[in-house]
Amino acid sequence: MDAPAVSIRTPDQRIRVFVSSTLRELEPERRAVREAVESLHLAPVMFELGARPHPPRSLYRSYLAQSDVFVGIYGGSYGWVAPGEEVSGLEDEYALSAGMPKLIYVKDGVTREPRLDGLLDRIRNDDDASYKRYGDPQELGDLVRADLAVLLAERFDASRPAAEEPPAQHYDGGRVPAPYSAIVGRAGAIATVRELLDRPDVRLVTLVGPGGIGKSRLAIEVAAEIAKEGADVVFVMLESVRSAEFVPAAIAHELGVRDAGDGPLEDKLVTALEGRRLLLVLDNMEHVLDATAVVMKLISALPELTLLVTSRSPLRVRPERTYEVAPLEVPAEDARPAPETAAGIPSVALFVERARAVRPDFGLTAANCAAVLGICRALDGVPLALELAAARIRTLTPESILQRLGTGLGLLSGGARDLPERQRTLTGTILWSVDLLPASARAALARLAVFTGPFTLAAAEALVGEGALDALDALVESSLVSQRDVGGESVFTLLATVRSFAASLSTKDEWDAARDGHAQYFFGLAHTAAHGLRTGDQGRWLVGLTLQRADLASAVGWLTAQGQWDRAAELAWSLYLYLWLGGLLGQVRLWMTRLLEEASARGETLSSRAEAIALYFTRAVAFWQQQDVDLVGGLTRSAQLFARSGDASGEALALVSAALARLAAPVPDVQGAIGDLERSLNRFRAGGDRWGEAMSLVTMGRVLLVAGEGEAAASLLRKASRWRARKANPSASPSPCTTGAGHACCRTTSTAPRRISRAAWRSRRASATTKASRTASKDWWPSRRGRATWPARASWPAPRRRCASGRACSMPPSPPSTDRWLRPCVRAGWAERSTTAPPAAVPCR
Repeated sequence: MDAPAVSIRTPDQRIRVFVSSTLRELEPERRAVREAVESLHLAPVMFELGARPHPPRSLYRSYLAQSDVFVGIYGGSYGWVAPGEEVSGLEDEYALSAGMPKLIYVKDGVTREPRLDGLLDRIRNDDDASYKRYGDPQELGDLVRADLAVLLAERFDASRPAAEEPPAQHYDGGRVPAPYSAIVGRAGAIATVRELLDRPDVRLVTLVGPGGIGKSRLAIEVAAEIAKEGADVVFVMLESVRSAEFVPAAIAHELGVRDAGDGPLEDKLVTALEGRRLLLVLDNMEHVLDATAVVMKLISALPELTLLVTSRSPLRVRPERTYEVAPLEVPAEDARPAPETAAGIPSVALFVERARAVRPDFGLTAANCAAVLGICRALDGVPLALELAAARIRTLTPESILQRLGTGLGLLSGGARDLPERQRTLTGTILWSVDLLPASARAALARLAVFTGPFTLAAAEALVGEGALDALDALVESSLVSQRDVGGESVFTLLATVRSFAASLSTKDEWDAARDGHAQYFFGLAHTAAHGLRTGDQGRWLVGLTLQRADLASAVGWLTAQGQWDRAAELAWSLYLYLWLGGLLGQVRLWMTRLLEEASARGETLSSRAEAIALYFTRAVAFWQQQDVDLVGGLTRSAQLFARSGDASGEALALVSAALARLAAPVPDVQGAIGDLERSLNRFRAGGDRWGEAMSLVTMGRVLLVAGEGEAAASLLRKASRWRARKANPSASPSPCTTGAGHACCRTTSTAPRRISRAAWRSRRASATTKASRTASKDWWPSRRGRATWPARASWPAPRRRCASGRACSMPPSPPSTDRWLRPCVRAGWAERSTTAPPAAVPCR
C-alpha cells in the first residue's frame, strides 16, 4: 500500500495559531485574539496558557515549531532583551516564524520604541506577511477572525488537484500606481490631506483643481504613504470609464469582487468591504459625477470606509471635505534670485527636474535663470504646463520657450505617450473640462477671457449679462476659474493657460465686442472712482482699483488701439488721483505717450481736452524722470488747452506743474512761477476745487519762504490752515504724494501747534535776513542738476511723520542728492478727520 501523500491528523489535532506579542501591554488584545481563534475551532498557542518548567526561550521556540500560523501583535513596546541576547523575544519569535503564514497587526495611536520601529520596517519589507492596523481589541478580534478564515480558504484551494482548479482570476486591484518621478513642492499639501483623512469625523475628501494641477499625483503620494504604514488601500482609476453606470464595476474589479449578475453590484461591494478599514481612492471622477449616489451608499453602509476622490468639480454631498490643489509656488514678479536660490522655488525645481529628464546636462545658470523664472510665472506654476514646456528643452533654449509662450498654447504639447490622450497637450487638458460645461458657461468663459487680472462679480455681470452668477458657479466648480475673498468681496481669476485657451473660443467679431464691453465697464468704473477717491471711502476705492489695475491698463490700451482718443484720455484723467496716490504716474505717462504717437502716426488731430490730458501726463511726469528737458512749453500749452475745453481744475493743475518746471530750470524763473501759481489758485477757486486751492497755497508759501518772503509765506500757510479747519469732515479730499516712490498720503504724528510753530520758525528766519541775504538766497534754488545748498538737518526741528507705506519722513529733507526740487508732496493728510494745519511740502525718504 502506498503511503499517503499528505499527513493525516487525528481529530484532536486542530490548526495551531501561535500568538506573538508583549504580554502585559497587550493583554486585552491577546484575549480578543484567543476568542477569535477559538471561535473558528482552531487552537491558540499562547505563552500564558500553561506553566512549563522550561526557560522562556526554549518554550516559545518549541511552541513555534509545532504551530501552523503565526499571528504577530505589536503596540509600542519592543519587549525585554534577556541578558546575553541581542534581540528581544518578540523579534526572535518573528525571526523563527520563517516559512509560516504570517498575519501582522499594528496598533494605531501609540508611541513606539525605536527598535520596534526597526522591526516593523523589516516586517513591511517582507513579502510573505499580511500587515494591517487596528484601533482597539474588538476590531483586532474581528480582523483576526476574518483573516484566518480567508487563510484557511486559500490553503484549501491550494490543496485541490490541479485538474480541479478553476481558471485563475488575477486582479491587480488595490495597488497604488507607482509614480515615475519624485513629487515636487507638495509637502504641505500631503500633510494637510493626511491630517484630514486621519480625522475620525471625515469620511470623504475630494481633491479639486483644474486639469494638470497635480490632483492625481498628490492622491498617489498620499495613498502610497498610507499603504506603507500597513493600511488597506484600494486605488481605482476612472479616466477610462465613460459612464457613471460603470463606476461600480470599476470598483468591483479593483477589489476582486465578481459580478455574476445574481444581484445588485453595489450590495456585493458592501458585503465585500464590511468590517474592513479601507481607504478607497477614486481618481478622475469629474466626468462621472452621477455615480456620487454609489459613493454615498458605500459611505452610509460601511462606517470603516474612507474615500479620497480627485475631481475637477466637487461632489457636493454633506460628508465631503474639499481640498483645492493650488499651483506650485512661482517667483515673485520683481524677484531676481541667484540660480542656487531660485532652484528652491517649487515651480522652478519641477521645470529643471523635467528638463534634465530630456537633456541631462541642463542646469540653472546665471545666463538662463531669468528666462526659467519667466516661464514659471507665465505658466502660473501649473505642473502639467511646466512639464510640457520643459520637454521642449531638447530643441529650444529657455529664452526661446519664454518667447513662444506669448503666442498661445501650441508649444505646450507633445507630452509622454503613456499619459492619457487628454493630458498630452495642455489644450486637450483644458478642453476636457470645457466639454463638461453647459453651453451658457462655455460662452461666459469665452467673454471672461478679456480680463487680464482679477475681476469682480460686477465686472463679470457687465460682460456676461444675465446668468453671469450661474455661469461663474459652473466655472468655479469646474476649477476653470478660481475665487477668493478680498475685503468682503468675491474676486475671480483665470489661470493664464485657461485664459489663453478661452480666448480661442471666440471669433474676431465676438472678441472685439467683448473688448469693447470690457473697456466700457472700466471707463464707467474710473469715472465713478474719480469721485469716490475724494470721499471717506478712499481706502476701499484704492484697494479695488489696485486689484483691477491690469484691466484698467488693458482698457486704455484697447481704446487707444481703436483710435478712441477722447475716451482713452478721459479714462486716464479719471484715474489721476489713484495713479498719483498709487505711485503709477510713470505708467500713465507711457499710456499717453503711446496715444500721442498713435494719433500722429495716423495723421489724426486730437481734441483740445484729449491733447491737454496727454500733454499734462507726459510733461508733468517727465519733470521727475528726465533731466535737462524744457517742459514749460508743453505744460503751458496743456493749461491753455484745458482752458479751451472749459476745465478750470485741469488748467490750474497744469499751471502748478508749469510753475515747478520754471523753478527747476537752469536759471529759475521765480516771478513766472509765482504768476503761474497765482493763476492756478484763481482757477482752482473758479472750479470749486478746494484740494487744488490748498495745494496752490502751500506751494506758493514754500516758494515765497525760500525766496525770503517769510511774512507772505506765513500768511499763505495760515490761509491753507484756516481752510483746512473749515473743511475738516469725512468727505474731505486727500492730498496726494508725488514722490518718486509714489507713496500714499503721509500722516503726520506731530501736532498742529508744532506744524504752525515750524512755519513761524521759517518766517522768523526769513524776516531776519537782510536784503543782500535775500538776494544770496537764490543759491537755495536747487536746479534739477542737483546744485543746491540746504540748511543742515540738525538746524531743523524735525518731527517724524509716517506715510501709508510705513516709511518715516523727516521735514525738511536732507540736502538733495538727486535732480529734483520742490516735489509737491503736500501731505497735509486731507482725507483725515483732522483740523490740523498742513505741514510744508517735503519729499518722502
